[in-house]
Amino acid sequence: MNTTPLPDPKDRPARLTVGVVGAGRVGPALAASLQLAGHRPVAVSGVSDASRRRAAALLPDVPLMAPAEVLQRSELVLLTVPDDALPGLVAGLAETGAVRPGQLLVHTSGRYGARVLDPALRAGALPLALHPAMTFTGTPVDVQRLAGCSFGVTAPEELRLAAEALVIEMGGEPEWIAEDRRPLYHAALALGANHLVTLVAQSMELLRTAGVAAPDRMLGPLLGAALDNALRSGDAALTGPVARGDAGTVAAHIEELREHAPQAVAGYVAMARATADRALAHGLLKAELAEDLLGVLAEGRPSGTGTDSSSTPGTSSGSSSGAGSSSGSGSTGAGSSSTPGTSSAPDDRTDPHGPPGTTGPEDPTDPTGPEDPTDPDGPRGPEGDAR
Repeated sequence: MNTTPLPDPKDRPARLTVGVVGAGRVGPALAASLQLAGHRPVAVSGVSDASRRRAAALLPDVPLMAPAEVLQRSELVLLTVPDDALPGLVAGLAETGAVRPGQLLVHTSGRYGARVLDPALRAGALPLALHPAMTFTGTPVDVQRLAGCSFGVTAPEELRLAAEALVIEMGGEPEWIAEDRRPLYHAALALGANHLVTLVAQSMELLRTAGVAAPDRMLGPLLGAALDNALRSGDAALTGPVARGDAGTVAAHIEELREHAPQAVAGYVAMARATADRALAHGLLKAELAEDLLGVLAEGRPSGTGTDSSSTPGTSSGSSSGAGSSSGSGSTGAGSSSTPGTSSAPDDRTDPHGPPGTTGPEDPTDPTGPEDPTDPDGPRGPEGDAR
């Protein structure tokens, strides 16, 4: 057995100098992973005190400086800022001459592909979009979690191998995503990861109201099994009163929610309708039971939704498309407020998918700060923030 100790990463010849613009949850973790692969982090930018502390913990001895100085020092630059801040940041860096020819410029936004880096491309940079489909905590554990993590990769064809190589060096698995499919890819992650957090949090609150002392302990095995079954079997894993067509049980649920958690009624009804649609389409919900069930859900729908309450069995496309259009508008609507020409970069609040701040971003490790609304990356992310 070979007992020769592995060389310290600091003693290895560095292949690329690495800079981070936006010391949120994602950037320092990725830079630390690249450091383990032999690259050398040389500069990081951060705005909030928490971001600076995080950078110090994950990238000790790496100096903090302005974004333009980070680019000046680095051959590989990680732009790990919120989605809405990214276009303005790139435009500002290009306009001020901070981008250097031959520089690898990597962003970690799930929504955008490589095209958002076009201003930097015209300045001679090499654009890469590498989105880790994972939720980040802003702690060293993130570096370990990157092992086996899927990355959504988008880049010009001539840079595809370089992009995939960087992902592999970070311990990830590259998954090629076409430029025009990035918003759909990101919406899918947000739907699964970010909304899961909301559903679990609501479920725990309701269990506490029902008198359960440790809702996390009760839900853990149940949700773990449900997730495993869903990943293995898809719609065949659907269970519960909606899939069975138990209209009376669903009506009782809605009545209880109206009394104890009225804010949860709309979400329950929407998810129940979506579940009924899928159960009908896959033959799990019998048509003769669906009519009463959909009637209960129509009555349980909050007023003013504008949805036809005369749903009948078999008309599953209507409610599904309605839910989808809501998600779509949320996904495509982001980013319209970006201001080109701004060279300062707000920190990434999650896995870079949280909305940018107006006077300075909130830090994702601050317990009062928001989580990534998409991210995995989400926790923006699988959204992940999870961004």
